Amino acid sequence: MSRAYDRLAPEYRRSLERHPYYYSRKSGMMRNVFPEPGDVLEIGCGLGQNLSALRPRYGLGIDCSQEMVNQARALHPAESNPNLEFRCMSALDLHTLNRTFDTILLVNVVTEVPDILALFKSIRSLCTPQTRVMVLVHNYVLGPAIKLGGLMGLWPQFPQQNWLTKFDLGNFADLAGFTKVRDGYDVLLPLGPTAVSDLVNRYAPLLPGVKYLCGLYYTVLRQQALPINADQVSVSVCVPCKDEENNIAGLMERIPDMGRETEILFVDDCSSDGTAQRIREAMAQHPERKVRLIQGPGQGKGAACRAGFAEARNDVLLILDADMTVMPEDLPSFVEVLTSGRGEMVNGSRLVYPTESGAMNFANIIGNKLFAMLFTFLLSQRMKDTLCGTKAIWRRDYPKIIESRAHFGDVDRWGDYDWIFGAARHNLHIVELPVHYHPRTAGETKMTRRLGNALIMLRMCGVALRKVKLL
Repeated sequence: MSRAYDRLAPEYRRSLERHPYYYSRKSGMMRNVFPEPGDVLEIGCGLGQNLSALRPRYGLGIDCSQEMVNQARALHPAESNPNLEFRCMSALDLHTLNRTFDTILLVNVVTEVPDILALFKSIRSLCTPQTRVMVLVHNYVLGPAIKLGGLMGLWPQFPQQNWLTKFDLGNFADLAGFTKVRDGYDVLLPLGPTAVSDLVNRYAPLLPGVKYLCGLYYTVLRQQALPINADQVSVSVCVPCKDEENNIAGLMERIPDMGRETEILFVDDCSSDGTAQRIREAMAQHPERKVRLIQGPGQGKGAACRAGFAEARNDVLLILDADMTVMPEDLPSFVEVLTSGRGEMVNGSRLVYPTESGAMNFANIIGNKLFAMLFTFLLSQRMKDTLCGTKAIWRRDYPKIIESRAHFGDVDRWGDYDWIFGAARHNLHIVELPVHYHPRTAGETKMTRRLGNALIMLRMCGVALRKVKLL
């Protein structure tokens, strides 16, 4: 294999120069998947164009072909790319690296190695729970066309390929201890005038079934996490409050103690009633509990939660709406999903169990279902409920939500879309947890102006369409 690629190295370089659109499109897709790649390892780095395009904090490219490595060093000299390093090295020797990476790339590699399962297993020693592995392959459906293009001299002729389906890749990953976080297709038209190819690649895959004809398929994986003892983690519960004075006592009584420590962050979002005073009274009545009163900016639930989490001190961050329509007693289940390793952002779903009479009116149910369908399309991930106020995330991942708010814009007043889009953008494993939804027992709903709110949500979805789908 190494000798074959030594011979192909000059042809690969000519291909890079002949087809700039294709390689630019592919590297742009990878930058979108990994907006903050951190330290990156590319196995089978070839000429190093993928590694360079990601702009990693530190990038190591390894390849079994010494000539490929020489070409990569020439194209990306150390003087101008001090954060990049290229080594001639076998994938069998990955264990000698003695370090971990944030991102690992396998671009057109798994289809050429003799033992795919062994390759996946060897990567595990390089991973932390936060590491993401991208496997990118040519679409097996187009195998005959790709072979024909090689024979015609349109691109290099690849050595013997294992033409794998997405299900084959998923099975290998699962056997090696990895879980799929996301996947997708790209590059329907690799050649032709740039303007035409760009229009086709951006819009045509939106049509039913067309994406399955794209030339590339990718999947992003994470290592299957080992469970953590839930009693060993600490929990911060943020409760945004706007005119909720009659719910404070119930919240204080019903929010359970979780893990080794639970702090409750009441954020009074400029209430016009006695909410803040009730919180102070509850704090005085329960000195045994860790409770803080935080002043919110009065700009909606999303801003109130950001104010609360800015002062959170614990491992797990939880949101609980003050109306208790999602029961406080459900919160330990959210923590358990995180500590079990089954998910990294937990989104409550109110639309699985039947809702109690009066909990949600018919128009809201229909609206929630429609937006869930829209999110499923936008994120290519099944979403049942996008507006449940109860969510959980590790505090270490919360900065990714804040970064994504800057990327998508500050349209979302409630924070629900910020969390979902942010988790998807940074390849966090999103898990939906079904919850029972109950009528509010005190106070009034803040979800008024339904038409105006729906327009804001549609605007947010429009932003996501441009920045997630139409790339």
